Amino acid sequence: MATQNVETRHADAQPASTPTDLSNAGMAGTERLLSLDVFRGFTMLWIVGGGMLVTGLYALGHNFFTAGLARQLEHSPWFGLRFYDCIWPSFMLMVGVSIPLSMAARSKSETYSQQLIHAIRRFAILFLLGSVRESISLQSPFLVELSSALQPIAIAYIVAFLVARRSWRFHAGLAAAILAGYGLILAFVPAPGIPAGTYVLNHNLVHWVDIAVLGQHHWDIWPYRDEGWGTVLVLIPPIATTLIGLIIGKLLMTSQSMGRKAAVIGTMGASLLILGFAVSPWMPIEMKMWTSSYGLASAGVACLEFLFFFWLVDMARARKWSIILIPFGRNAIFIYMASSLISFKAGTDIFTRPIAAHLGRGALLFEAFIALFVEWLILYWMMRRKVYVKV
Repeated sequence: MATQNVETRHADAQPASTPTDLSNAGMAGTERLLSLDVFRGFTMLWIVGGGMLVTGLYALGHNFFTAGLARQLEHSPWFGLRFYDCIWPSFMLMVGVSIPLSMAARSKSETYSQQLIHAIRRFAILFLLGSVRESISLQSPFLVELSSALQPIAIAYIVAFLVARRSWRFHAGLAAAILAGYGLILAFVPAPGIPAGTYVLNHNLVHWVDIAVLGQHHWDIWPYRDEGWGTVLVLIPPIATTLIGLIIGKLLMTSQSMGRKAAVIGTMGASLLILGFAVSPWMPIEMKMWTSSYGLASAGVACLEFLFFFWLVDMARARKWSIILIPFGRNAIFIYMASSLISFKAGTDIFTRPIAAHLGRGALLFEAFIALFVEWLILYWMMRRKVYVKV
């Protein structure tokens, strides 16, 4: 059956991480890069229900392992780096990895001008998806979102596309310039009543710019305002993570051996992670402000995560288990939007509640598993029918 590319105009969300289903239609002349689908599916799993599973597991029995796992599936209260803080950067990295692969596939049937038009359309749709989601969340029309990363993804995507044909040295230099410039802004630019170099929750340059640009009312009605999420300035540094992904995507298309590619990705990831923590005494690792130290460290984690799946899936070719994750990766936009607009768990609870009532501490785990399984069944059916929702 021919693939059905269903264009969508819906919105979706998550506090700090967003998916993109930008095609990774295969490395030039080779098979599809399955590890990217698996990595995307793994990351999406935690957004749409994996966290509920861990919560249910924690309710079943408190111990060092479950407590640590539950902690990693929450954002850092302010300073620090946890697994959940790296979900958004992982998607930014995947956007960059996907771009050269997609361009190579499209170049077989499209001119660069046609690809550019397609990229502009994707940018506009992703940006508007964020606007629609924000408007639904706040029950009032809003153009700029505070609630997720769709608009940063849109901006980073179009920037990365526009420079994709430049050299990897240009990409690396631009990424470094973005993080260095942004870091200098936070360190040396004051705001009224806020000294330069202030990284206090809701009392920093990022917060001040949001109030100045978006208005106090927009901030006051935002449900997560007490967590200190930045918006306007935070559109800038994620571009660097996407450019790092762009470098990886180009590397994957070279004739170098897979072992060599893995070594380069691993070196990049480890170097970025170490550098991020090395500069953290001067600029703390903070996600909601996307400090440059956070940008470096989280990009390093994302690189190492991708490396793991690249090694396991594409090098070691251990693939049978990946059917658990691939449906989430192939239709990331759909499930992300759907889980934002409707509650799968609320629907499945109608049927699972009578059984859960007899399961004691296992009730929450049972209900979470059924809700996630229903999501997987829908996505698996769509994948088998080759129905992919893309922008």
